[in-house]
Amino acid sequence: MAILHCRRSKLLVLLLAISSFISGCTTSANQRYFGKTVAPTNNVFRYITGPEPETLDPQLPDGQPESRILLALYDGLVEYGPKDQLPIPAIAKSWEVNPKFDEFLFHLRAGAEWSDGVPITARDFVYSLRRGFAPETISRTAANGYVIKYAEAFNGSKVFVKKGGAFLLEKDFGKPDSPAPPAFGPETEFHKLINSPPRVTLEGDEKKRAKEIAADPKLAAAVEGAELVPVKAEDIGVEVIDDYTLRITLRQGAPYFMGLLAHQFFRLVPQQAIEKWGKEWTRPEHIVTCGAFRVKEWRPYDDLVLEKSPNYWDAANVHLAGIEFYPIEENSTMMNLYKAGEIDAFLNHIVPTSWLDEIRKYKGEYLNSPENAVAYYAMNNTKPPFNDPRVRKAFNFGLDKEALSSFRKITKPLFNIAPSGIIMDFDKAREKVREDIRKERGISPEDWVKLRAFNPDEARKLLGEAGFPVQKSGDGWACPNFPTDKVSITYNTNESNRATAEFVQAQWKQNLGITVPLKTMEFKTYLPYYKGLQYDGFAQSLWSGDYMDPYTFLNLHYGKDNEGGAGFYDPKYDKMLDEANAEIDPDKRFEKLARAEFYLMEQLPSIPLIITATNWMKKPYVKGMYPNAGTLIPWKFVYIEHDPAKWETDVSDIMSQSDPQVDKQLQELMSTQKAVTK
Repeated sequence: MAILHCRRSKLLVLLLAISSFISGCTTSANQRYFGKTVAPTNNVFRYITGPEPETLDPQLPDGQPESRILLALYDGLVEYGPKDQLPIPAIAKSWEVNPKFDEFLFHLRAGAEWSDGVPITARDFVYSLRRGFAPETISRTAANGYVIKYAEAFNGSKVFVKKGGAFLLEKDFGKPDSPAPPAFGPETEFHKLINSPPRVTLEGDEKKRAKEIAADPKLAAAVEGAELVPVKAEDIGVEVIDDYTLRITLRQGAPYFMGLLAHQFFRLVPQQAIEKWGKEWTRPEHIVTCGAFRVKEWRPYDDLVLEKSPNYWDAANVHLAGIEFYPIEENSTMMNLYKAGEIDAFLNHIVPTSWLDEIRKYKGEYLNSPENAVAYYAMNNTKPPFNDPRVRKAFNFGLDKEALSSFRKITKPLFNIAPSGIIMDFDKAREKVREDIRKERGISPEDWVKLRAFNPDEARKLLGEAGFPVQKSGDGWACPNFPTDKVSITYNTNESNRATAEFVQAQWKQNLGITVPLKTMEFKTYLPYYKGLQYDGFAQSLWSGDYMDPYTFLNLHYGKDNEGGAGFYDPKYDKMLDEANAEIDPDKRFEKLARAEFYLMEQLPSIPLIITATNWMKKPYVKGMYPNAGTLIPWKFVYIEHDPAKWETDVSDIMSQSDPQVDKQLQELMSTQKAVTK
């Protein structure tokens, strides 16, 4: 007879703890802390980062819930600064950048190891990047690295064209020539090759290539009888100089690139484990990592338990013994677990609106800081009726974003692609450009405001022009022939998302006479559905900036295979962004980015909704954890303070407060970079 072993899951234990705690305990108005507040004696941090992680492979997913977990498991060239999210040294102890921001030389630290004890070298970075861009990897964030020379062509399975022993060059077919940069770092054969004039690349798919060639008679004549050479992994602009020196060459200047490198896509993946186990390499019994923590146990839909990695190069400065991640999506459940003292912190955008007045009293725990993040509704530009820009604009004009923001309480209305109030120099450039355009077009300030604000009259007019007349119906409006059976507002299961969708639905019913159905699905299912443009009508998107530059938002709609989720592509827009990033002067670059943003708002692939705020909580004994603008946590700085005299008492200005332990860590890390750049 088989013996059945029964294990009570940690998640079940936590949920039972909620009922037992709340049934016998309430929070009084004068209580110092929100619920039970006892620092864990085992030095293990308990955290909720949202739904069950899709995967532990850092190059595959693009959801923020996975990001926070992956930052604990994998290291990269640089790490996010705990407060400002600017890049700080990680496996790269220092780096050099050329004046055009199109070539980067990284000096790696000796002694960095994988969790299995294998040394980390520059070859690991080359392998990881080549693997991330490989088409068969199917990375949803590979587009972040398309600025690396030939990375996009390799990821898109494109081909070079070789004729008469020489490759066709872009400069011979109308594209501007890119003069080779001055020598930067050691000169090698690969360096000469990667800095030669850019080659023509064509679609690898025969049908797509035929269409591409047919559109350009000069290209068609040049391609006839030529050899097509597939772009290989070895062609992209990443190079091993020696074991501890890496060079990355870009196709154009990218002043934002250093900040982008902390993103999970650029973190190392283990060649030795991937080649041995294939797609099974992330199973707990196979996984090899290189971050401050390693996997101890993973029970899907229950908990993911990490422990401090003894092989981590900076293990001496990792303060936690481990982290326990719990997969929970229901906001009130998270709040109650926190109140019961069963978790130490939870992710952003969680405190329900109805709880805010109570929660704000706990100044040592409630965090509400500006966030480099936006919420928007992508519209499927590839399907009617949203392939018509008039329809897209109508729904934008028909939504009162000021009212939506007031309803959400902790947000600000979003009227552009990139958020305001985060990068002040860009805000100034944006205002200058908007005023210049207003004057260029001869529009009065009064009319200019009407063209950019809530305007239901203009919305109804545009719908009529698009073939969907709006009629008076009693005290309201009706749009009888709008295909509501073929559109919906699709969003992933989340209380905040549902509240937003219901508010927007009511707005469009009131202002346009159109009731758009709502559709919800689990986060893991939602992401590929959204990215694959399978939705009809609108799809919820929350985008948190990967780095502190407006390009992290403007880039969402760049290129054919972009992250915007709307199916939008416009070569003119791409060219505007390329020209902006080629600009060395920071003020002029921001002005060019602002013009590109204005152009995109006139095409309107998506409806801007709100600028989000961090809105989360941590126990007062949790230190070194900050509401940075991306809500991305470099876990090596987090620690548990066991002395109540040193607990947080007011986190409203936590970003300006000094923590000697964190400050010391940062100074030690930055000292190596300063030594090189002097």
